[in-house]
Amino acid sequence: MRQNKKREARNRAAKSTMKSFIKKSVALMAAGETDAATNMVRETQSLIGRLWKRGIVHKNKMRRLQSKIMKKLSAAQKASA
Repeated sequence: MRQNKKREARNRAAKSTMKSFIKKSVALMAAGETDAATNMVRETQSLIGRLWKRGIVHKNKMRRLQSKIMKKLSAAQKASA
């Protein structure tokens, strides 16, 4: 049980970090800072991929989140151009 609780806490922290990265990316896009948003999206996608690799996020969820972020970034870039 102790090991399970440790893993649960670690996984919860990792998911929280992922959500924070996504929120920061979306906030940068909303502010119109496309260069900073592009870098943040790259970091976010990398983080999501690592979480999938560690078994914290399901493969389909990883792909869905990455796609969703890229669609928002693309729309923000078109709006600013």
